[in-house]
Amino acid sequence: MLNWKCRRSKFVRTLLTLPLAALGLLLTAQAKTQAQAQTLSGVPDSTGQVVVCVADGWNSDHGKLQAYSRQAPGAPWKPLWDASVPVMLGKNGLAWGNGVIPVPHGQGGIPSKREKDTRAPAGMFRIGTLYGYAPSAPAGARVPYYHVTARDCWIDNPDLPDYNRHVVVDPSNPPPWYAKERMRLGDFAYEFLLEVRHNADPPRRNEGSAIFFHIRRGPKTPTHGCTTMARRNLVSLITWIQPQARPLYVLLPKKEYQARQQTWRLPPIP
Repeated sequence: MLNWKCRRSKFVRTLLTLPLAALGLLLTAQAKTQAQAQTLSGVPDSTGQVVVCVADGWNSDHGKLQAYSRQAPGAPWKPLWDASVPVMLGKNGLAWGNGVIPVPHGQGGIPSKREKDTRAPAGMFRIGTLYGYAPSAPAGARVPYYHVTARDCWIDNPDLPDYNRHVVVDPSNPPPWYAKERMRLGDFAYEFLLEVRHNADPPRRNEGSAIFFHIRRGPKTPTHGCTTMARRNLVSLITWIQPQARPLYVLLPKKEYQARQQTWRLPPIP
């Protein structure tokens, strides 16, 4: 794969050889494609897997999670587990996040996700890469896997240019922020980090970063915004996910889920 500088240089050379009219069409098409990739009206026919988490309310720090799959558009959704699994959410509950479907930011007194507000982002999100301490993913996993070493950081400082991005550095000559942003901490809870792509396309300053599924610290220990669960349930979820099914994660209070189930084309819940 070409590195970023090579890809950028090739793109610039292409632009320089295009007539202005063609250049305008190219940039317009590119912007339209990016917008379409970021905005859905509901679960699309192309999605065959949806992970659903329902909380009691906006201020709840816990929820129930179930994973659903279907064989074809319009087919019944089938749960992964016989019963929903308990998960922990943000210490202060939920807030509207930045995902793939428009949500009513600034309405009804419901907060929007902000950095370090210890709220989990609510909405609909794509599921990204699995990061982990081990050289390889759990047996049977098909989700893209990245082996985390001392070189890897995830930027949660909104004042840094790579906010809410995975960054690789030289640990022998680290930047000043390295100690606060490194991913490999030897912490059992971060053995696996399955990315929830909140505020990702592109990141907006101070609107929340580093949101993952990961192992819980305890059955009653809330998070800073992630969704956590027992290790066995996380591994089960990781090995169930099929990237070709274009999986989505939906996190909502129960009343919001019920109100949006039809318009967002969500799986029915008990």
